[in-house]
Amino acid sequence: MNIHFIAIGGSAMHNLAIALHNKGYHVTGSDDTIHDPSKSRLENKGLLPKAFGWFPEKITQDLDVIILGMHAKEDNPELLQAQDMGLKIYSYPEFLYEQSKDKTRVVIGGSHGKTTITSMILHVLAYHDREVDYMVGAQLEGFETMVHLTQENEFMVLEGDEYLSSPIDRRPKFHLYKPNIALLSGIAWDHINVFPTFEGYIEQFRIFTDSLTNGGIMVYNEEDAIVKEVVESSTHTIKKYPYSTPSYEIEDGITAIDTPDGMMPLEIFGDHNLQNLAGAKWICQHMGIDEDDFYEAIASFKGASKRLEKIAENKQTVIFKDFAHSPSKVKATTEAVKKQYAQREVIACLELHTYSSLNAEFLSEYKGALDQADKAVVFYSPHAVKIKQLDEVTTAQIGAAFGREDLMMFTNPAEFKAFLFSQNLEQTAVVLMSSGNYGGLDFDEVKDLV
Repeated sequence: MNIHFIAIGGSAMHNLAIALHNKGYHVTGSDDTIHDPSKSRLENKGLLPKAFGWFPEKITQDLDVIILGMHAKEDNPELLQAQDMGLKIYSYPEFLYEQSKDKTRVVIGGSHGKTTITSMILHVLAYHDREVDYMVGAQLEGFETMVHLTQENEFMVLEGDEYLSSPIDRRPKFHLYKPNIALLSGIAWDHINVFPTFEGYIEQFRIFTDSLTNGGIMVYNEEDAIVKEVVESSTHTIKKYPYSTPSYEIEDGITAIDTPDGMMPLEIFGDHNLQNLAGAKWICQHMGIDEDDFYEAIASFKGASKRLEKIAENKQTVIFKDFAHSPSKVKATTEAVKKQYAQREVIACLELHTYSSLNAEFLSEYKGALDQADKAVVFYSPHAVKIKQLDEVTTAQIGAAFGREDLMMFTNPAEFKAFLFSQNLEQTAVVLMSSGNYGGLDFDEVKDLV
């Protein structure tokens, strides 16, 4: 099969390209720019385009499939050529469904926790040598790619993103997977550039719930009031399995959960992660992993990449890097670190980097998100606001939104770095939350603070 990727350099797209190459398909692609790690990984497989840009002449009748990435625009020259020639054009999620429609599809959805829960499931399955196809939104330790596709595996585990499928398909990705087994972890307003009202955002999860196959299984977090209402009000013919935070205790900075065989120490911590674990356990049981085997495997789970990732530690100091950027994730992460290190000073640093977080109308959603931190810091780049063509936000607006008079704010990367490197970190826990890098912060240098 000959497959061409329009916008091959994206995080998800390049992983799918590599997975299909590994499966034996002939893969080509184009993009106007590709950065590492995508660039190096494509180059290692011989898939890196010889030149950056869009080349309509690459689109020929020899192609069986075009896969269109979100980075492309509706007027992309290669897309227009493919449409003129009547070639089959798939979005990323459409193609994954085509590859898995004869398998049992397990889809993990929710505004937060998707990557971690999917990672937990894959960790447990790998521990017990259970082969499955999968697509996950982060690079996992021990897994070559974020996408794995075969002919023979029975299950396909998919991280179900609610963002749009492609420039010409405005449906949320997770509407296209038609799961046999699904999970909803939580619902908190996000992607306001696509879903300008919270009600419109919630509706996407109702549609997802009703997209399960008849008789399908929905595992859901009953401690999230909105998730509970969405799932329990559905009249779709599905089986519903609620989960909640398991009992646990913290001693000497180690979290242990209550199991049928007694208290079991974990590598992870935080109420949100323990909720994620409870959901993952239900999913694994529905996939044939019994409770004892689940606990045996999950004890060694260290977390998904960039999700409360410990980057440095000694007896006095611990520093975490976390992908958290939406209000619910920031609140959960900050609370988790404070609860885990109750006797230490917690310095919580947040970069406002996404479209939603830099939107003046959305800022109020962050009220209270950093309350558990002893020192709360916000960094944002006015240049990023201009690039996203948003109205300028002021430090006064940000301060009022978070509701902390002592909130420290930085817009200059050098000044933020100077602040961070000037702190006395004895008996301290630092968490750096961002989907960016604070204007060029070198995290290897941050590790040297410990």
